[in-house]
Amino acid sequence: MKLKSLSFPAECPPLSVIAASKIAGISVPADASLAPASPPVLHFSDGRNLRGVPPLLRYFGRISNLCGGDAFQDAQIVEWIDYAPVLSVGSAFETACKHLDEYLGSRTFLVDQSFSIADIAIWSGLAGAGLRWESLMKSKKYPNLTRWFSSILAEHSAALNQVTAVHVGKKGGAAKSKENPASQQPKGVSGDAAKAGTTMKGTFEVELPEAEFGKVKLRFAPEPSGFLHIGHSKAALLNQYFAQKYGGAVILRFDDTNPAKESNEFVDNLIKDVETLGVKYEIITYTSDYFPELMKMAEKLIVEGKAYVDDTPREQMQKERMDGIESKCRNHSKEENLKLWEQMIAGSERGLQCCIRGKLDMQDPNKSLRDPVYYRCNPLPHHRIGSKYKVYPTYDFACPFVDAIEGITHALRSSEYHDRNAQYYRIQGDMGLRKVHIYEFSRLNMVYTLLSKRKLLWFVQNEKVNGWDDPRFPTVQGIVRRGLKIEALIQFILEMGASKNLNLMEWDKLWTINKKIIDPVCPRHTAVIEEGRVLLTLSNGPEKPFVRIIPRHKKYEGAGEKTTTFTRSIWVDRADAELISVDEEVTLMDWGNAIVKKIERDQDGNLSLFGVLHLEGSVKTTKLKLTWLPKIDELVKLSLMEFDYLITKKKLEEGEDFLDVVNPCTEKETAALGDSNMRNLKRGDVLQLERKGYFRCDVPYLRPSKPIVLFAIPDGRQQAGLK
Repeated sequence: MKLKSLSFPAECPPLSVIAASKIAGISVPADASLAPASPPVLHFSDGRNLRGVPPLLRYFGRISNLCGGDAFQDAQIVEWIDYAPVLSVGSAFETACKHLDEYLGSRTFLVDQSFSIADIAIWSGLAGAGLRWESLMKSKKYPNLTRWFSSILAEHSAALNQVTAVHVGKKGGAAKSKENPASQQPKGVSGDAAKAGTTMKGTFEVELPEAEFGKVKLRFAPEPSGFLHIGHSKAALLNQYFAQKYGGAVILRFDDTNPAKESNEFVDNLIKDVETLGVKYEIITYTSDYFPELMKMAEKLIVEGKAYVDDTPREQMQKERMDGIESKCRNHSKEENLKLWEQMIAGSERGLQCCIRGKLDMQDPNKSLRDPVYYRCNPLPHHRIGSKYKVYPTYDFACPFVDAIEGITHALRSSEYHDRNAQYYRIQGDMGLRKVHIYEFSRLNMVYTLLSKRKLLWFVQNEKVNGWDDPRFPTVQGIVRRGLKIEALIQFILEMGASKNLNLMEWDKLWTINKKIIDPVCPRHTAVIEEGRVLLTLSNGPEKPFVRIIPRHKKYEGAGEKTTTFTRSIWVDRADAELISVDEEVTLMDWGNAIVKKIERDQDGNLSLFGVLHLEGSVKTTKLKLTWLPKIDELVKLSLMEFDYLITKKKLEEGEDFLDVVNPCTEKETAALGDSNMRNLKRGDVLQLERKGYFRCDVPYLRPSKPIVLFAIPDGRQQAGLK
């Protein structure tokens, strides 16, 4: 049944219906000619019609499998579709936002764990509110709702940007612009949504050269010689951003041309990391898929006199390139070059002495054009194809070839490759292939951080870290293991946009973003440092221990509840006990006030405190607010892990050896006791230890003798190393 058109009033376009059709991938001609206040009508070619927003939403939702997996979910979706119109009622708008913010506190989507037509209906209602919703986002009054709104935009920006660009004006009315929606900034979608979603700050004026909507094809091409790190993440997310902006696609390609460094382990983990980032790729390919074609191309260039075989020793060759001196092999005959090429293919002793070089321009001021190397011999087996080949193309030779063959329209490269752009275009020209546009962006550099995979590998091989997912590493797996939410990483990277300016970024900013995400929802627990802990005995405390159930987060019901045991003897931190004076009134958190009547110190310096409960006292008048734990056997052992940077210098200078600035102390372990509720923690759970900071559970409770391992999560406040 073919769709004919969608009719609606010009002053009141049904944003949710239009968005649903775009996300479903259905193009429906629009007819904005209906009378004011008329419901939208979907016309079919056989003369039948569907009328009204709810039926049309359910129609497009059913086509795109966005109507729930069972009857209950389907009913929930209907409930949210019916609720959406309240967002257009002025007096009820903010009440609805408050309700949605509370509902989304612990949810990613409105219904169950998947995106549905309900999300489209509510999202469109907010977007249609224009400046009113924009101002609420800027106020950060409803963080959960803003997060949800931004994530929906990020996931479906190609469709939703078009809808808002064309149909949402500054006051929520229909826009009059007829310009290409792909080149417009969506109105009514900015502020926090633009920062957290793929609508990057300041990038709507940035266009890919000669990009056509629906025809853009990009690639993210990591070498499988390590795990994905935060620098690679920027490249991956920018590729996704531009693909969504132009309605295009991204290929995940492994640049596997160096068998000495690469492995299937790295391939598997790179795929895992890309998916962790939420990057949607069309297909996975490998440069090694094209080895036969690349060898034929190398031979073709030799025959055409555009390449030659050189047996100059590597160090001498490098010096000659720097000095602009032509190789003695440069003018060998085609026959001689082909003969040596056969020796290279065979991996013979003679062949191992040779490489193929492009015959470009040895006098060019741009040294990358001074006859670069195209092929080298390498007898090591390849991780995918074994020992089939003894020769492998260089990145400089393979990349322009595979980009063109795979139909890539735009190759995103960091600005460190700028001087090699001319080489890239020259090689494509010599190959007789179509031109692929290069778009440059700035490399992401972090303070006190090494992003070279060679240098990171040194830390792994020398056991300075516990693997590529070590929490001190800048890899995606490392920083996630330390407690970073991917949502924070995406927001951090996309806030920088596609700028070509060099960036040396502070980690504090990233961890500050992360704190804003975890603090409103993570549960609170209590811990006392085991060493030197002090017993406070309350003479009028409960004769028998009793238990109360209290919320794990006073402002977020979704965090659940915990049990707290109240006893006559309680543990407090020594650091707190040292601050207390005799007859001082203190507050015991989640209990009330107490007055310390006596302080004893034995010959070894150990403290003991004695006091009385004073629950009628005001918490506003006390200087010290103490965390405490009951003296009971059910407390759990904790190992609190803190981490520092791997190097001691903010930025390495050109030529400076990183080995000279390796940090000798990068982790600190502190033994502690925790409340019994922490037995239920799972690996990956994020929590706050009251007055001690945020932590991620790396090893959960297994048995009483084995401590729960918690990794400290930085909160954005400047740290000055481990104490």
